[in-house]
Amino acid sequence: MPSKTGSELIRNISVQTVDVRTPGHLIDGTQAEYVRVPFAETSVYLLPAGVSPQQGTLLSDILPTGHEIGVRYGQVKAGDVVAVIGAGPVGLSVIATAGLYGPSKIIAVDLDANRMDKAKTLGATDAVISSDDDWKEQVMAMTDGRGVDVAIEAVGIPQTFAMCLDIVRPGGHVANVGVHGKPVELPLQDLWISNINISMGLVSTNTLDTLLKMVAQDKIVTDEFVSHTFKLEEIVEAYDVFSRAAETKAIKVMINAQA
Repeated sequence: MPSKTGSELIRNISVQTVDVRTPGHLIDGTQAEYVRVPFAETSVYLLPAGVSPQQGTLLSDILPTGHEIGVRYGQVKAGDVVAVIGAGPVGLSVIATAGLYGPSKIIAVDLDANRMDKAKTLGATDAVISSDDDWKEQVMAMTDGRGVDVAIEAVGIPQTFAMCLDIVRPGGHVANVGVHGKPVELPLQDLWISNINISMGLVSTNTLDTLLKMVAQDKIVTDEFVSHTFKLEEIVEAYDVFSRAAETKAIKVMINAQA
């Protein structure tokens, strides 16, 4: 299945290297038996022994997105305090992969209390319900008032981006992972003097090899991401469950065509 958020592909033309991006959601296929993948020679990986097709499905989207755009772009390192705003599938992927870099704290922030247990299972050390009036004070107390070293936005709405700006420490990093449909406010009059770094981007295939090895070595517990599994003939029900995630507590819904 092609990556939902696309892949970065390179093609050599004469002496120049040209970047070619083919977003996966623009490629026909989805649940088709076969899919033609453009530039597959530079973006498709063979699943190694120990990595199942089901695990490979997670590696086609949420895990590389959370790892590369959240953790790698956010420059998470040993000893950091990391806050992840949004504990949906991508936010949980950020939490799971951030732990591999040795941060001292990973704080999960979300509206849904049900997601907090899952976040802690995947590596969050602390959890804050964002609807609490004092959510910011709770986060700041966990950092002795300094603010977090890395704030990672994993929702894609102006409010959660602003939350990241509210809790990041001077000299810290805000990594935007969420896909935004509306403009966000960027208060440069405050950010410049605080020396805040902001990053964002489109996920590539550059870190897939690393993630494949981590999954093969059980360093990432992929089973925790799949909340529901359906047969192919149950596909309508599967989409219905996923569309009502707040009610059904769906995280990632797997469709097994071989079941």
